[in-house]
Amino acid sequence: MEAQIKYYENKLAFEMDPSDLFDALNNGEKIVVIDARKAFGFEAEHIPTAINIPHREMTIDSTKHLDTAVLYVTYCDGIGCNASTRGALNMAKLGFKVKELMGGIEWWKFDGYATEGTNGIKAGLKTECAC
Repeated sequence: MEAQIKYYENKLAFEMDPSDLFDALNNGEKIVVIDARKAFGFEAEHIPTAINIPHREMTIDSTKHLDTAVLYVTYCDGIGCNASTRGALNMAKLGFKVKELMGGIEWWKFDGYATEGTNGIKAGLKTECAC
């Protein structure tokens, strides 16, 4: 039982779903969203307010301007992509507090939230998470 409890506590400590991220951003929590995909993916479509730091480019130099006092949430395309996991690992190794967005941008859109970019969805679907 203790192992199960620890597993789920850790899972919640290191992951965030789109609804929780949306609420946190709207409540003014100190969160920076990082799109860990290559630049062309970010340019096509990204979560509003997100910055783009591809996981392959996360280094001490490329992150030295970032505030270590805030929480970073990494994301990628979705469950078939591991750029967010690689990005979260890189950011953690660089000393940042980080969580991974469950389901990536696909689940962000599935939950009805707007996106930006050349293929962005300006007005989300106005749905509400049932969890």
